Amino acid sequence: MKKLILLIMCIFLLSGCNNQVYTKNLFYMDTFINVKIYSSDKKKALDALSYIDQMYNDYDMLADRYKSHDGVINIKYINEMDINQEIKIDNRLYEMIEYSKSFHAKTNGLFNIALGNVIDVWSEYRNGNKTGVPTTEELLKSGSTSIDDLSLLGNDTIMKKGDISLDLGAIAKGYVTELAGEYLEGIGLNKYLITAGTSSVKVGEHYRNDKYKIGLTDPLDTSNLYKTVKGNNISVTTSGSYDRYYEYDGVKYHHIINPNTFFPSNNSLAVTVITDDAALGEVLSTTLFLMSVDEGKKYISDMEGVEAIWYEMDGGITLTDGMSNYE
Repeated sequence: MKKLILLIMCIFLLSGCNNQVYTKNLFYMDTFINVKIYSSDKKKALDALSYIDQMYNDYDMLADRYKSHDGVINIKYINEMDINQEIKIDNRLYEMIEYSKSFHAKTNGLFNIALGNVIDVWSEYRNGNKTGVPTTEELLKSGSTSIDDLSLLGNDTIMKKGDISLDLGAIAKGYVTELAGEYLEGIGLNKYLITAGTSSVKVGEHYRNDKYKIGLTDPLDTSNLYKTVKGNNISVTTSGSYDRYYEYDGVKYHHIINPNTFFPSNNSLAVTVITDDAALGEVLSTTLFLMSVDEGKKYISDMEGVEAIWYEMDGGITLTDGMSNYE
């Protein structure tokens, strides 16, 4: 799961106009989620909050790789099913898997939802069940990490061809947050703010015709902010190495694993991506985190509407040119 503390400022009740703020606090995907809608239509706003609550609940069960849920074929079920067995799954889960899988080739394999076996090995060490650091041999023997071992057969039907274990932790929150934002805009509730944990924020129009201000915490001093991103109709997504980690022999081992090495990547302390799509932001923040700064800048250079901030290992800050639009 990706981590960076995001401070949302200037989120207060409207004064001097008809709009009011309607808020719902949720907890799904092991994450505190806050949804704020600014509207003069109380019933519409409250109905929308209930709908979004159910949306997160449904995807939480579908993406769960640790627990079974009655009547739900979820990631845990898929991971435990027999090889070469065809099964029809919920269309929503099929589309999320299909979306995620499509980025494997686009990112040269850096975005890989089939790393579950390797992630499980690292979790044993990070959670204290094992001591030390896993060996390369242990990681290689953990099971398949090839996304090609998952076949999408159409009509919401899938089949595993190898002993892969799927993990949607790098995409699920942003994916559902994007759907929630699209839903609100589709019913005319354009003034909203959604914070999905500490890694994904999506905002619509500002309730005062101003700009939202999203503060990014300094990875080297988490009591301070190092930058503020300003904007409307954007998503701000961060992948960072400094929050979820364990330490052994003076070395920190975080949770963002490079699919090419099976070890944590240490190119940057954090990477933040600004785009209009929270799901894409999740994909890109992970991908850029696993690249060098120069590789990352080149990778997104031709992507319209995508900007990024790198907080480098030595504390240096690198921004794409278009970040000036969000200052």
